[in-house]
Amino acid sequence: MNEVDALDLMRMALATVLLASAPAVGAAMLVGVVVALFQALTQIQEATLTFVPKIIAVFVAMMISGSFIGAQVYTFSEHVYGRIAGPTK
Repeated sequence: MNEVDALDLMRMALATVLLASAPAVGAAMLVGVVVALFQALTQIQEATLTFVPKIIAVFVAMMISGSFIGAQVYTFSEHVYGRIAGPTK
C-alpha cells in the first residue's frame, strides 16, 4: 500500500463517518434550535428541557436511519477488505 492508497482509504473513512453521523447530528441540531427558540420566547431556562428532547430526537433518528448507516459502513468495510485481498484498479 502506498501513500495514495492510504489517503484514499482515509478519505473514504471520513466520508463514511460524516454520512453515518449526519442523521443524528441533524436531528439534534434541529431540535436544539426549536428548544432554544422556545426557551427564548417563554423565558423558561430549565436545563433538562434542552437534553431530553435532543436525546429522544437522536434515538428516533438512529432508529429511522439505522439501515442507511449500516449500508454505509458495510460498503466501506467491503472496500477495505477488497483492498486487503488485492488491489482494485
